[in-house]
Amino acid sequence: MAEISGQERAERSRDAMWNTDKASRWLGMECTRIAPGEAEITMKVEPHHCNGHETCHGGVSYALADTAFAFACNSYNKIAVAQHNSITYIAPGYEGDLLTAHAIERSKSGRSGIYDVSITNQMGVLIAEFRGGSRIIHGQHFDEENL
Repeated sequence: MAEISGQERAERSRDAMWNTDKASRWLGMECTRIAPGEAEITMKVEPHHCNGHETCHGGVSYALADTAFAFACNSYNKIAVAQHNSITYIAPGYEGDLLTAHAIERSKSGRSGIYDVSITNQMGVLIAEFRGGSRIIHGQHFDEENL
């Protein structure tokens, strides 16, 4: 069995998840960066992402942050799910904005992790802050035994 690097493990985990993540792709998201315990997801705000105030719907921003959180906490080739999370909206996103959600691991102990996600627009304006708690469950994204 060949030993793989943490970066390669993160990339393979991302690829395995992305192949079955129909929701994130349907929303127009793209994973632009992955590393152990870290992920960056981008999304252009389209007309169908906007609410009655003509701003990016909070649920869409939440989905963007949640996706970045998911890719960050699953970057170790262990299946991790959300245990709890919250979001604070700071400024609106608008149609045409390119939103970037950057997730970073703050703590990982045993089966639990804490991740912070910042969403910014193309001008670096902070749109929202998200904090998620993860829990590792049984399973892997790919078989490391037969590489």
